[in-house]
Amino acid sequence: MAFQTNGNGRSTGRAQRGRYRAMSEINVTPFVDVMLVLLIVFMITAPLLTVGVPVDLPKTRAASLSDTDEPLVVTVNASGSIFLQEYETPLENLVPRLVAVTGANPGIKIFVRGDKAIHYGRVMEVMGAISAAGFKRVSLMAELPKPPGAKSQR
Repeated sequence: MAFQTNGNGRSTGRAQRGRYRAMSEINVTPFVDVMLVLLIVFMITAPLLTVGVPVDLPKTRAASLSDTDEPLVVTVNASGSIFLQEYETPLENLVPRLVAVTGANPGIKIFVRGDKAIHYGRVMEVMGAISAAGFKRVSLMAELPKPPGAKSQR
């Protein structure tokens, strides 16, 4: 462990306190690593965030809606049960829950998904209750038919 001194007894080089300066460069490598990990996590989890109630939707040839707003989804399954997003709710509690979730915003989009095995009257009963509560943008959801020769995913 050696160091140099000048003629008057003071040390020279990096050991002097007055000459040391902090490193002012920013290391962005850890930041980039964290951002790439977050990107991969979000890419994997985003497709899993769809509505979790299984419904066999009817097929239609209508064009798909291309909108960026996230709508609320009300589902009527094959047994006639009603779900707001993934949570089952009776018809009499549906409108108060919609008002609570939307903050009484009548312009929010609400999609109604009805299983093709359910009676049309049950789906219309749900849509009528939502419309009577003042929500103006209520739509039905359906699936596009598969082209001939396409294999089923089930």
